[in-house]
Amino acid sequence: MPFLLLPFTFLLLTSRQAPIIVRITEPSDDPTGIAHVITQALGITGALTLLAVIFGVVFAAVLFWFRSRSR
Repeated sequence: MPFLLLPFTFLLLTSRQAPIIVRITEPSDDPTGIAHVITQALGITGALTLLAVIFGVVFAAVLFWFRSRSR
C-alpha cells in the first residue's frame, strides 16, 4: 500500500509554488449597526402588537354583536 502514495509524495516534494497569503482585514464600517438592528426589532414588535390589538378589538366586537343577537 505505501507504493501507491509514492507518486503523490513525489509530486508534493517536487512542486515549487509560491505560497498563498491571505490577509483578513476588518471592514471599515458595520453595514448592520446595532441601531439599525434595534430599530428593525422595535418595528417588527410594534407591528405585531398593533396586529394583536386590532385582532382583539375585532374579536370583541364580533362576540358583542353575536351575544346581542342571541337574546
